[in-house]
Amino acid sequence: MSVAPKKKRVSSPERFLNRELGLLAFNSRVLEEAENPRNPLLERLRFLCIVSSNLDEFFEIRVGGLKEQVTGGGPSTEPDAMPPRQVLREVSERAHALVARQYQLLNAELLPRMAHEGIRFLRRTEWTRAQQAWIRDYFFREVMPVLTPIGLDPAHPFPRVLNKSLNFAVELEGKDAFGRRSGTAIVQAPRVLPRVVPLPAGIAGCAHGFVFLSAILHAHMGELFDGMQVLGSYQFRVTRNSDLFVDEEEVKDLRSALQGELPQRHFGNAVRLEVADNCSEPMVRFLLQQFGLDEADLYRVPGPVNLVRLMQVPSWVDRPDLVFPAFTPGVPTQLSRRGDIFEAIRRGDILLHHPYQSFQPVVNYIQQAAADPQVVAIKQTVYRTGNESVLMDTLIAAARSGKEVTVVVELLARFDEEANIGWASRLEQAGAHVVYGVVAHKTHAKMALVVRREDGQLRRYAHVSTGNYHVRTAGLYTDVGLFTCDEKICSDVNETFKQLTGLGRAGRLHHLWQAPFTLHAGILAAINAEAREARAGRPARIIAKMNSLLEPRTIEALYRASQAGVRIDLVVRGVCALRPQVPGLSDNIRVRSILGRFLEHSRVFHFHAAGAEKVYLSSADWMGRNFFRRVEICVPVLDAKLRKRIVAEVLRPCLRDNTQAWEMDADGGYRRRPRGRARAYSAQQWLLGELAQAAPSPD
Repeated sequence: MSVAPKKKRVSSPERFLNRELGLLAFNSRVLEEAENPRNPLLERLRFLCIVSSNLDEFFEIRVGGLKEQVTGGGPSTEPDAMPPRQVLREVSERAHALVARQYQLLNAELLPRMAHEGIRFLRRTEWTRAQQAWIRDYFFREVMPVLTPIGLDPAHPFPRVLNKSLNFAVELEGKDAFGRRSGTAIVQAPRVLPRVVPLPAGIAGCAHGFVFLSAILHAHMGELFDGMQVLGSYQFRVTRNSDLFVDEEEVKDLRSALQGELPQRHFGNAVRLEVADNCSEPMVRFLLQQFGLDEADLYRVPGPVNLVRLMQVPSWVDRPDLVFPAFTPGVPTQLSRRGDIFEAIRRGDILLHHPYQSFQPVVNYIQQAAADPQVVAIKQTVYRTGNESVLMDTLIAAARSGKEVTVVVELLARFDEEANIGWASRLEQAGAHVVYGVVAHKTHAKMALVVRREDGQLRRYAHVSTGNYHVRTAGLYTDVGLFTCDEKICSDVNETFKQLTGLGRAGRLHHLWQAPFTLHAGILAAINAEAREARAGRPARIIAKMNSLLEPRTIEALYRASQAGVRIDLVVRGVCALRPQVPGLSDNIRVRSILGRFLEHSRVFHFHAAGAEKVYLSSADWMGRNFFRRVEICVPVLDAKLRKRIVAEVLRPCLRDNTQAWEMDADGGYRRRPRGRARAYSAQQWLLGELAQAAPSPD
C-alpha cells in the first residue's frame, strides 16, 4: 500500500527567505539600473550612488544587529531560522561581489563615458601646470587650515574615527621636531570639506572638470609632515553600528534622552572597513586591529571609498540630455478649477498620485487651513519632512496666529531624528501642541486633519497618504494621497489622533484598520475571506503592492489562500520573505519588483471581496514592526470611481510592465520579466504620459 507524502506545514523555516540576503538582492537590482545602458548616463551614476547609500544603512543597521546576535550567542529570531553567523558569512560574500561590480562599472564604463561627454575626474598624473597651481592654492587656502594630522605615539593614541568619515592612514619615515619616530599618522578629513571639487572652467580642459578631495590630500600630504618622508598615504572609511538605543519605558523625557544618544551614533562598534586597494598589507592589518574587525569585514576598493559623494555631480552638470527628461506634475481638474480646496473636497473625495501629480495641493491644504479664519484646528503627523519644510513653517505660523495646532512628531524616525527634534522645538516655541507618540510604538501613520467652522457647525477634512509629508521626496517617490471629508473616516482619523495625544482605551473605528490594534487582523481576515471564496468555487483575487513582505503569519495566510486557488499578485519593491511558485504551496502567487526612475513607495491592497472590489491605502508594509510596533493606518477607498482608478493606475500597470519589472523565483532570485514580442511597456513612463504635463519650454 502506497503512502501519500506528508504535506509540509506552511510555517516551516524552509518556506521563508532570509531578510538580509533579500535586501542585498534588492540592491543588486538597483545596481543593474546603473549598469543598464538604456538609462541616461548621469542617472546611471545616481543609481550607483544609491546602491552605496543603501549599503551604508544596511551595514549600519542590519549587519550591526547581526554582529550583536553573534556576540550574544542566541539563536536566530527570524522565520527562516538561518543562524546569524551563517547569515553574516553569506552577507559578506554577496556584499563583496556587489561592491566589486560597483567599482568595475564605475572605472570601466561610467567614468570613460562621462569623460567622452566632457565630464572628467582628473587624476594627479593628468594635472596640467595650471591645474596643479590652482589645486595647490586651493589646498593651502581651503583644506590645510582645517586639517589636524595626528601622529601615533604613547601620547597620541589612535583617534576616535567618525562613522563613514574620510580618513587617511599615513606611513612616515624620519624624525619630527621633537625627535619622535612614530612612523604612522592619521589625517581626518573634516566633513565641512567637499569630497568632489569642481575646477574653474578656464583650466579644467573640458566642459566639466572635477578633482577628488582624496587626490588633493594625497598630492599634498607631505605639507602636513615637515622634514619627514611620506612612504604611503591610504584613504579609509569605517562604518559603525548606528542603531540608537533609548529605553523608552525608563526615560522621563524622550527628546532629551535622544539628544544625548545621537552623538554616540558616530562612534558605535565598527562593522565594516573600506580601504584603497593600494593600501599596504601592514597598514591593513593595523587598521583591522584598531577597529576590532576581521578579513571578512574588509573591502578593498579601486577608487573613492565613499561613492555616495558623487550623488551631487549630476546637479552640477547642465546636461539635460544625460538625465531623465523633465516634467511638470499634473493637477486634478477638481483642484485646478477652484481656489478653495475645502469646497473642492466637499464636492467629492480627491486622489493624488505622486509624483505624476503635484504635491502642491497638499501644501495648499495646510496653507489655506493656516490662513482661513474659519479653521479652528489643525492636526498632523510628522515622520520624515526634511531639514527645510514649507509645511512645518506653515504649521508654526498657524500656531503663532492662535490656531489649535497639534503635531505628532516621531523622534525615532531613523536618520531623521535630529531634524525632527529641531522641528519639535520650533513648534513648541510657537505654541503648538507637540507630542512624540506612544512609548515603544513609532508613529508611522500619514494623516493631516483640519477642523473648520461652517454654517455654525464644525466640519472635519482629512488627508491620508501612503507617503511622508516631505516636499522633496514627493517628487521622487510614488505615493497615493486621499482628500476626504467623509464624516466616518474623519472621525476615525480624529480618534487615532486622540489615542496618540491622550490616554484611554482604543475606540472602535468605523472604516480604518489601525496598527497595532486591527490592521494585522484586518489583513488576515481579508486574505482568509478570499480563500473561502475560492474554496466555494467563486472568483477570488488579491493584488497587493508594498515595499517589504516579511511577517510570517501573513505569509502563511497567503500560502493557504494560494492552496485554496486564490490568484495572488504581489508587487514588492524590496525584500520579500515569501517563496512564490512553489508547487503545492504557492503555485498561484506571483511576486514582482518594479525599479525605475522613481522609488516605488505606495502601499495599496486590493481584494475581490465577493465582487465588492475593496481597495485600501496604507502607511504600512506587511512586516512585524508595522503590524505590532508602530502606529499605522489603512484606509478604504469608498468612492467606486477612485477604486477603479487606483487599480487602473497603481496596480495593473505594475502587472503589465515588461521593461522595469523583475520576477521573483522560489529561491529568492530575480530576473527581468521577459518581453518576448510584446511592445515595451513601462508603468512609470505610461503614468508620466497619462497624469503629468510636459516640461515647460525655456523662454
